[in-house]
Amino acid sequence: MLATLGVVLSAGLTAGGMHYLMHWQWTAALVFGVLIAATDPVSVIATFKEAKARGRLLVLIEAESLLNDGTAAVAFGVVVALGAGQHLGSMQVFLMLLKAVGGGLLSGALVAIVALLLVGRTADHLIEVAFTTVAAYGSFLLADHFGFSGVLATITAGLVMSNFAQIDGISPRGKEAVQTFWEYAAFVANSFVFILIGMHETSQNLIAIWLPACVAIVLVVLGRAAAIYPCCLLFARSSLRVAAKQQHVMFWGGLRGALALALALSLSPDVPLRENIIAISFAVVAFSVFVQGLTIPPFLRRMGEIPRS
Repeated sequence: MLATLGVVLSAGLTAGGMHYLMHWQWTAALVFGVLIAATDPVSVIATFKEAKARGRLLVLIEAESLLNDGTAAVAFGVVVALGAGQHLGSMQVFLMLLKAVGGGLLSGALVAIVALLLVGRTADHLIEVAFTTVAAYGSFLLADHFGFSGVLATITAGLVMSNFAQIDGISPRGKEAVQTFWEYAAFVANSFVFILIGMHETSQNLIAIWLPACVAIVLVVLGRAAAIYPCCLLFARSSLRVAAKQQHVMFWGGLRGALALALALSLSPDVPLRENIIAISFAVVAFSVFVQGLTIPPFLRRMGEIPRS
């Protein structure tokens, strides 16, 4: 629910606010709302793990951030297609989403299964790392070639390899090597995205966009609240209910990161207000990282989710 309905609610509130408050065209507002909707709570997860915290809250935060990346990427493709002038009816949009999601899941699972069958024939940890790399990029390229969601394909490939590797696949030493390699790869990828956006911003007049940036930050925070509290309310009387304190942590811990910046940089030059979208996305991510990210550890302690030092 958080990774589907929550993303839609968050994107809708942000897009509507940018349209009515800042008078952006609907195309630009929707593109920005969708690309900024996905969360990237790396700081929260890292804080939890450093504090040896476990439990359902960690699972919820990790799972949501993993799956809503795919939801946002698919929705982003649909919105960009609509903005490019394609006339799509409701049934066409549904079929487009079904194709992107279903094809992405199938492509990722297929590539991962083939990779696991091959990797089970070796105990060399370097070859095992190589196979996970091939599975990650191969699944993305295969899905992208057929017009499916490459992001969902790669996510699926990772999930399949992680959950079925212990059956007859990656060796214990290989698992450790794979984990270390992909942690480093994620760090490098995130760093490159921030470097690219920083280089881009050197040519921007940031002072000129301070007002829409501030409005966008407020809207994104409110959008996060709209994604968390109504969705959790649906399960308030069931065994799946989420405690109020945990909802507050998920709300404030919904950081924005590399995915939003990568999607913004991928926009074609003919997208309305492209430069503003990129600059404001950077401002939102900067607020998320420096304000929310730095206040998360004391907030977690106050909520009782990690022990006080």
